[in-house]
Amino acid sequence: MTEPVVGSLRVDGATLHYEVRGRGPLLLLIPGGAGGAAAFDGVVDALAADYTVAAYDPRGIGSSALDDAEAEQRVSEHADDALRLLERLSPGEPARVFGASSGAIAALHLLTTHPERVERVVVHEPPVVEVLPDAAEHRTLLARVRDTLRTEGLMPAMAVFAAGLTAGAEGGAAGVKEGAEAGSAEPKAAPALPRQAPALPPQAAARAARTMADLPYFVGRVVPAFMAYAPDVHRLEALTDRLVLAGGQDSHGELPYRAAAFLAERLGVDLRHFPGGHTGSTTHPAEFGELLRKTLRA
Repeated sequence: MTEPVVGSLRVDGATLHYEVRGRGPLLLLIPGGAGGAAAFDGVVDALAADYTVAAYDPRGIGSSALDDAEAEQRVSEHADDALRLLERLSPGEPARVFGASSGAIAALHLLTTHPERVERVVVHEPPVVEVLPDAAEHRTLLARVRDTLRTEGLMPAMAVFAAGLTAGAEGGAAGVKEGAEAGSAEPKAAPALPRQAPALPPQAAARAARTMADLPYFVGRVVPAFMAYAPDVHRLEALTDRLVLAGGQDSHGELPYRAAAFLAERLGVDLRHFPGGHTGSTTHPAEFGELLRKTLRA
């Protein structure tokens, strides 16, 4: 993999770590979860043949340190971080943007608030559960995750969260209840994280191990704020010419996929299917990167 040019950017309340490779028009990659810029290591070289590719650790993740470790997180603030990076790396020129999971939510907010800075944005499985007709059931999931994290700790809370994400096709409330029970049951009853763990290549597995320290922050502060976010659907309707909503071929029925598919239906656009599941850029990097390259050109 090509060695990146590493930089840092001071923003309100944090210092962002970012990495740049390639040359050409800017493509900003916004990661989800607790993986940071390294989540895109498998796809960045192929994209860098056509673009100046910038990936970064969102505030509080990896090397992007918060001034106040206890600060509440807001989607608007994370989207503003992305805007500041665009202003530094592509001043005066709109850029292409890709966001995954929670990073896709930040990308959606960036598009609705600063469309003049975005030429094309691909958002992969943003878990915007507030658009779903059963949104109240998913608020119950978030409350259970929060309570489990406080009373039982990280791994039981992750079990509840994972069960809720994968139970979407089985009918929200029942899945959330089963997840809560699994979180407090014996280890053999606890569900695994959704899909990606068995397929992770060694490089991604090592990366996953490094993210463990960031999981309490992600689950406790990022997840509640981002999954409570309601996108401005009316604003997005006017911007569909530059928006691509995407889902994983292997994640049909899971909660983030359902949210992306429902939003696509409301906006009257097709849902573009990418290889793999929710973490397809990690589990299927070559195929994912090639389709992303083609999608950004379309």
